[in-house]
Amino acid sequence: MTKDREFSALLYLGAAFVAALVTANLISGKIVAVGGVFVPAGILAYSITFAMTDTICEVWGRKRTQAVVNAGFIVLLLAWITVALAIRLPSAPFWQGQAAYAAVLGTANRIILASLIAYAVSQTLDVWLYHRLKLATASRMLWLRNNVSTLIAQSVDTVIFVSIAFYGDLPLLPIMLGQLTVKYVIALLDTPVVYGLVFLVRLRLDDGRAVNAA
Repeated sequence: MTKDREFSALLYLGAAFVAALVTANLISGKIVAVGGVFVPAGILAYSITFAMTDTICEVWGRKRTQAVVNAGFIVLLLAWITVALAIRLPSAPFWQGQAAYAAVLGTANRIILASLIAYAVSQTLDVWLYHRLKLATASRMLWLRNNVSTLIAQSVDTVIFVSIAFYGDLPLLPIMLGQLTVKYVIALLDTPVVYGLVFLVRLRLDDGRAVNAA
């Protein structure tokens, strides 16, 4: 029973991670205004992924978390291929939404490449740094490793993505600063979320152990 509880808890967190990741990439075509700063609409959904990986790393460790990150990369790649195929398939003669469909879901290859590279580097860095900080603090100060690993990883993600996606086309520094401002605020606000998730997961697992011991 305990293994079933552990598997289901990890499955739900992993599913939430992948769902947030794919959603972020699908909705980022729209630029939104947040407190006077202009950022892709997917920034909130993507920030959720760091809360999921920090929770998984806290409970299950680096190896399982990296496996979730690797799975997310594969899912993201498959989603990109599937969407590209759906756009290129011939439309039914009575369907008139092809232009809007392609405009909303289609993304330039350069931006997709930037997203994949930024994701692979930043998420792997987040997992590695969180794990190292957990060892260095003897599993104390969850708030410290959560914030430090997320802030650094988000910074690396932003620099890589903006540099590859917009170099030569748009001013890089203002875009980076705008995204980082919003990402830093979200990263600081997600600390209570991580504490809550870790508490709930461990409570669920401890209940399972208690049932087995009874």
